[in-house]
Amino acid sequence: MKNNPKVDSRQLALKVLQSVIDKKESLSSAIPFHFSAELSTKDKAFAQMLVYGVLRRYWRLMAILPLLMKKKLKDKDSDIQIILLMALFQLMETRVPDYASVDASVNLCRKQKKKWAAGMVNAVLRNFIRQQQELMQKIDNKPQAKYDHPQWMIDRLRKDWPENWEAIFAQNNQQASMALRVNQQQLSVDDFALKLNTKLNESAEQYDTGVVLNHPRDVSELPGFEEGWFSVQDMGAQQAATLLDLHTEQNVLDCCAAPGGKTCHMLEIEPTLNMLALDVSDQRLMRVQENLERLQLSAELMAADASQPDEWSEGRQFDRILLDVPCSASGVIRRHPDIKLLRRKQDIPALIEIQQKILQKIWPLLVSGGKLLYATCSVFKDENENQLEQFLQQQQDAVEIKIAANWGHERPHGRQIFPGDDDMDGFYYALLQKK
Repeated sequence: MKNNPKVDSRQLALKVLQSVIDKKESLSSAIPFHFSAELSTKDKAFAQMLVYGVLRRYWRLMAILPLLMKKKLKDKDSDIQIILLMALFQLMETRVPDYASVDASVNLCRKQKKKWAAGMVNAVLRNFIRQQQELMQKIDNKPQAKYDHPQWMIDRLRKDWPENWEAIFAQNNQQASMALRVNQQQLSVDDFALKLNTKLNESAEQYDTGVVLNHPRDVSELPGFEEGWFSVQDMGAQQAATLLDLHTEQNVLDCCAAPGGKTCHMLEIEPTLNMLALDVSDQRLMRVQENLERLQLSAELMAADASQPDEWSEGRQFDRILLDVPCSASGVIRRHPDIKLLRRKQDIPALIEIQQKILQKIWPLLVSGGKLLYATCSVFKDENENQLEQFLQQQQDAVEIKIAANWGHERPHGRQIFPGDDDMDGFYYALLQKK
């Protein structure tokens, strides 16, 4: 979408937040739609900071508003409410001067052609500045405001992880680091880290498969993106390909493959793999193809439903299967704070059902002696270890291979990473072998 270059960063943030909060669109679609090439890097960064900040602190901000307003705004004035949320976030958690936040918010009301709201917004914000400490004390005993999560998530994680739930919420409300997976078909991690240091004059923390930057950067600022030297991928997600024990010319199936990070990583480890990358969405497979081409890798792509293999498998068998099933994404909220607003309690049973269905349907495609890695980016037990317990009880030819690793937490079945563990997002992995 081509935006008017006169649209400032606060207007841009408002548009994105309206898409997420009012229209229930994901950030991954709203930001590319509204961010235009005409915007400066500085304006994009400020707008993105506002968007992510408001979504991370949404429940706290929403708890404060009723204490400042005599009556609730009408639905048609949701833009004014979002302007208030953006201003409160700036006043609470940024270095933007108070007067600048107030003045910009008042002007934004006028740009929305709602001059009537300008005086009200000015009064509400100045009232907050005077009473900030007292107001914060009033909301700190409210769980949703304290943890900045919906109540159903608080209840579920408190039950699942009685010793870890508060730490998980604290990590979810932090900005995630920027991790890069190095394409070791082209250069080593050491060589890439040296090139980064030469260009950026800063050292990145090195791991077996990639690096973590000290500060997030636009990929255009980094050396070798177009040449395929690296991909942006969380270190937790980078564990998947290394667990599958890949060998020359194996037949490999990557289910639910888009956007293709794990597909590409497997091919970077072993380029001779006969790789089938499967995804239900044609459009999302275009992203997989773009990533393959940039990294100078190749795979067969197929748009098909993983839960209906009879319609596409044609009797094919695979030595390795990566089953990265659709899930709640409750482990990647650090990167996608919109999940807290978009995911609903009633979504979880349907996800659990489709996960079990895909696992049952895909299992027959694995050769005898072959290995299947079940993966989610969730921290809910019902999507992870409880799923595996049910599957192993039903599937007599399946045996679990314990994952020996220095990351995550060993569970009765599989291994769980909590958000923030070694600066990783929350992931779950369980490795199965067919007898």
